[in-house]
Amino acid sequence: RSKQSTGMGTSALSKKPWWTLPENFHAPMVFHMEEDQEELIFGHGDTYLRCIEVHSHTLIQLESWFTAKGQTRVTVVGPHRARQWLLHMFCCVGSQDSCRHDQGLEMLERVRSQPLTNHDLVASISVPPYTGDLSFASRISGNICLSVPQPSPYQVIGCSGFHLSSVYL
Repeated sequence: RSKQSTGMGTSALSKKPWWTLPENFHAPMVFHMEEDQEELIFGHGDTYLRCIEVHSHTLIQLESWFTAKGQTRVTVVGPHRARQWLLHMFCCVGSQDSCRHDQGLEMLERVRSQPLTNHDLVASISVPPYTGDLSFASRISGNICLSVPQPSPYQVIGCSGFHLSSVYL
């Protein structure tokens, strides 16, 4: 019996590790998150950062910014669906809607404890459009790009001009 599918960390066509494929770095997801949200997701002293990166097949850079709100700039690179899944998780964790918040905490526990599967990624993408609670929009801001990258001179910079409420589902 031959394997038809590959792990999330490899490309189906090339079977190369995700980090060797340039398209996974063309359009990084960049946004700002409040410090308390960062600590909830990544743990005190970013304890869970490495396991979230490994389990989501992404690289995540956290940079503290000196703002009145104590924000952290978050940059995520990796496969498109993994970035999309993480954004969905970040938004759910930050939601004031208790059902969405609980869903986000479940997603957070999953990515902390085990590698994401293709099934996880597809299930996250098939969630109905999000039109309700925009409370997280006040806790997260910046340039978010979830489009599949196309060759362009702007890819090195990333996508700009998007706001969470207009980009996320």
